[in-house]
Amino acid sequence: MSSAPSPSATTALWIGIAFSALVTGLIWALGPRLDAVALLPDAGPSWYEWKLPEPTFWTRASHWGLYLAHQLVLWGLIWWAQVRRPGYGTGLHRVNLLALAANGLFVLLHVAQTHLFYDGLAQDVSIWSSQGAVIVMLVWILLIENPRRGLVFGAKLPMGAELKRMVRKYHGYFFAWAIVYTFWYHPAVSTEGHLWGFFYTMLLLVQSSLFFTRAHLNRIWTFVLEATVLIHGALVAVGQGGGLWPMFAFGFGGLIVMTQMHGLGLSRLARAGVLAVYAGLVTYVYSGRGWDRIDEIFRIPVIEVLAALLLAGLFAVSLAAFRRWAGNDAVGETRTGVEVGPERSGPESSRGRVPWLGGVATFLAVLTVAYGAMVGVFLFSDDPVVAFVALAVAAPIVSLIARRRVERFRAANRSSGAANDR
Repeated sequence: MSSAPSPSATTALWIGIAFSALVTGLIWALGPRLDAVALLPDAGPSWYEWKLPEPTFWTRASHWGLYLAHQLVLWGLIWWAQVRRPGYGTGLHRVNLLALAANGLFVLLHVAQTHLFYDGLAQDVSIWSSQGAVIVMLVWILLIENPRRGLVFGAKLPMGAELKRMVRKYHGYFFAWAIVYTFWYHPAVSTEGHLWGFFYTMLLLVQSSLFFTRAHLNRIWTFVLEATVLIHGALVAVGQGGGLWPMFAFGFGGLIVMTQMHGLGLSRLARAGVLAVYAGLVTYVYSGRGWDRIDEIFRIPVIEVLAALLLAGLFAVSLAAFRRWAGNDAVGETRTGVEVGPERSGPESSRGRVPWLGGVATFLAVLTVAYGAMVGVFLFSDDPVVAFVALAVAAPIVSLIARRRVERFRAANRSSGAANDR
């Protein structure tokens, strides 16, 4: 352990927020430089307007190459933290500093890449994959927070101990994929919707850098991250026209009232006050909009709760299938949190200690193949149903793959002791 005091994670969080705001301002300031790029007209709900009509090898290589580098670096740092398991504290670990620096670098590289080559991943993959990735991540957060705040007005979804550990401990790889994939999906253009989207995505990158710190778990900060999607969704809807902004504003607002505010430690009177304000705003808007459209405000909360139930079911089925397939060789944790190794010799355990470089290289190769299969679906289909099914099915499977690789590496190297990463 270093004798020097580590930087404060809370200070890093505020610096990260300020950096995100500054880069958003930079994207806005540089926006007029991209006005000369000729774009094709809107071609329907599965069409994404902001992509080059005639992409080249180099425009594709720029966004796919930088995206993959960003993805692998963040996955590798998360793996490094999970196998070393530093304690949660108020200070930053060395791995957090590396993650913050890497994310900041790739953010700036994406702005530069946009102005040199313009295109993002949107040139090649379905628009529903980007939207679906964020939706699955938000639904997954509902499951992570379920034991603390419940799912519907404090009522909790019953979840077994192993399922709770699974959705909590191994969410990082899917979340890192969803955030980085969405970040590189869009070129850094300066429409109102893109500006809010980039600001929100950069905040998520800050959060993804603060693993194993108290700031990562701060319930006010995590609530802000969940609630910010209300502003982004409503503004994008306003920009697109069609008068659908109340569905997003009151839909995500309803989710705050129904679920998210119950994790803030508010008194019963305070929660009643939030509900009264929400009801008052709904009454004001729909008395002019028409009460025949009131069903709009229920769509997002109902869909998200049903999706949470579906995702929990898919996790449970995947866990059961994993246990059946792995048998006694499965590596897991006891209810007390003490790691147990394989009961039969596996490839790693039979060789003894696995080198760190070999361990992370193998892990990243396996994860790249697993996620690459899912992204391959988005390359060949623009159907929203196909995208959401691929995401929902892949989410628990790829997380189980990550869990198995991390825990087998720990088991093979546990005799050397856990290194302190401060």
